[in-house]
Amino acid sequence: MEEKRRKKRKLKTWVKITLVVLLLFVLGLVAYYFCSNLNKDDKKSKKDESLTITTTKKQEESNTLSMVMVGDCLIHRFVYTDAKNDDGTYSFSKMFTEVEPLIKNHDLAFYNQESIIGGKVLGLSAYPRFNSPEEIGNDMVNLGFNLVSLANNHTMDKGEQGVINSVNFWKTHPSVYYTGQALSNEDRQDNIKVLEKNGIKYAFLAYTTVTNGLLPPSGKDYLTNIYSRQKAQNDIDKVKDEADLIIVSMHWGEEYTTYPNSNQKEVAKELADMGVNLIIGNHAHSIQPVEMIGDTLVFYALGNFIAAQDTPDRQTGVLVTLNINKEDNNKITFSDIKANLIYTYFKGSSNFKIYPYTKLNNDLLNNYQTYYNKYKSVLTRYTDIIEVE
Repeated sequence: MEEKRRKKRKLKTWVKITLVVLLLFVLGLVAYYFCSNLNKDDKKSKKDESLTITTTKKQEESNTLSMVMVGDCLIHRFVYTDAKNDDGTYSFSKMFTEVEPLIKNHDLAFYNQESIIGGKVLGLSAYPRFNSPEEIGNDMVNLGFNLVSLANNHTMDKGEQGVINSVNFWKTHPSVYYTGQALSNEDRQDNIKVLEKNGIKYAFLAYTTVTNGLLPPSGKDYLTNIYSRQKAQNDIDKVKDEADLIIVSMHWGEEYTTYPNSNQKEVAKELADMGVNLIIGNHAHSIQPVEMIGDTLVFYALGNFIAAQDTPDRQTGVLVTLNINKEDNNKITFSDIKANLIYTYFKGSSNFKIYPYTKLNNDLLNNYQTYYNKYKSVLTRYTDIIEVE
């Protein structure tokens, strides 16, 4: 009898142990399942968060254009002579190595080709009637420039044939949006177009108010874009319903001055009223101020990018970088507007090289800090929207 009770107690003990083990096992499974799902949810949440951040970043990027701009590319005889190779070709790229990192890898990159690229076939020449080799255009494109203004006071320096050669040269660079010269009225109208980058549709126009007395032949006004309010209005009307961003290059004002004249002010206001977002001025061969006219950003003059003019005012230009943003309401705004002062160094009639002021010393430009302060003051005369590096 006692033996039976002992066996019964032993069985009960094993049953209890088995039940406890089973209970612990079930609890373990439940804990594992809960932790596993929690971890999955956490990973999913982090993945979703990462996806959201990435998507938002892409959305931001798709509504922003980075831009760089410089002023006049004026190829004097000393400049192209310094660039000449033994085989008769020309290489300007060595002159730009110090500023190349500031120019590369922008969505839009603007400059004014002041001396017409009529090519060697017309004979190279300098002041007062300029004509430059094709290599300067090629080297500027290789630097990254893709917005090129061709309307200026030297457009007709080599007559109609010079313009024909120039336009045909730029047609060999399909990645470049050039404007300001054309082969015919039809060609001019075809070049008033809207392109798109990063979700922003943009148009680019160029005009000049100065011609040095050199006018296109009668009936051939398309050879150079001479500014009139009506002409600009007609061109802008053609693109304004499609374009988010309208950029206008203006060749205007008085040479060798550091302030805009009344005509520049008047034209800037006209263009702003027409809906232009960004006005890039040149011709002064000196830096002039930046201004906001309503929502329109105006650079009155960027100075020389490269030339052989030998005073600090004319050897100093500005390289501007900025972001162009399309807001949710499609409004265009500007941010991170920065100016890098640049200096064209040369010794005698050779060794041309462009330096950012951040790389200058007194051997390259004596008292360069004094000049930095002067040109910073010029740029910020009307607004502090621009940061001078």
